[in-house]
Amino acid sequence: MSSDPALSSSSSLLRRFLHWLVGLFRRADHESAMEALRDDIAGAIAIGHSGGAMEKDARDRLLGALDLSSRTVDEIMRHRRQVEMIDADLPPGEIITRVLASPHTRLPIYRESDDNILGVVHAKDLLREVDRLVRGEGAQGIEALDIVKVAMKPYFIPDTTTLDEQMRAFLARRTHFALVVDEYGALQGLITLEDILEEIVGEITDEFDVVGKESGLIQTGDGAYLVDGAMTIRDLNRATYWRLPDDEANTIAGLVIHEAQMIPNEGQVFSFHGFRFTVIARRENRITRLKLRPL
Repeated sequence: MSSDPALSSSSSLLRRFLHWLVGLFRRADHESAMEALRDDIAGAIAIGHSGGAMEKDARDRLLGALDLSSRTVDEIMRHRRQVEMIDADLPPGEIITRVLASPHTRLPIYRESDDNILGVVHAKDLLREVDRLVRGEGAQGIEALDIVKVAMKPYFIPDTTTLDEQMRAFLARRTHFALVVDEYGALQGLITLEDILEEIVGEITDEFDVVGKESGLIQTGDGAYLVDGAMTIRDLNRATYWRLPDDEANTIAGLVIHEAQMIPNEGQVFSFHGFRFTVIARRENRITRLKLRPL
């Protein structure tokens, strides 16, 4: 008695489909359980803080670590408008001057367009190459500097990568610096390992940070706050105990634009989420300074 090959093939396909479907439900149940567990832990931390058993800094660190798996790199990255880059076609002397003047150790190198990233130069690698050109055997002088050859290969990541995944990727690759691109491959910004760690421990400064640099938040005498438009909603909430929503926007300026459904002009005032927002300064299409007051 022979079996029908078509029937056997259909049964095999059905078994594989059912196996995949069961696995899908198991993964969904696991993710739901993990999300519920995170919510329970976050609730316990909030209760401990409100009851006086935990300081605000400790609460922020614990919640920051807890949130790494649910937040993506585009929420905390340095936007491309704020990224300092070096044009590879600049004269060697100008390149050296700009690298030394920058507070950053690693700088992206581009040619013709800042979407055309050729590499990332490390200040220490540049210093070694300059030393070789100036003092090494058969010294050629700094005019022979080829910055592209000195630069490291760029490391690109999608903007949907979670902070937890990226932190583990940084540690595995033994690198601290990644360029963030969108689904079309267009540069969106950059993120470093330090940026992710700051989400847990707070602001990290060193001897090269600008002394007296504005934090983006200034309390005025009348109980209001002057806020940098690029400040993230999360950072503002952590600094003030507020609960402004960050589901639709990452920055304070983005929240105002989302709620107003327009790009406001200077002097315009809006009220939502229990706060009064006054647009203090605008540059081109960007809101650069706001005044916030709880209603």
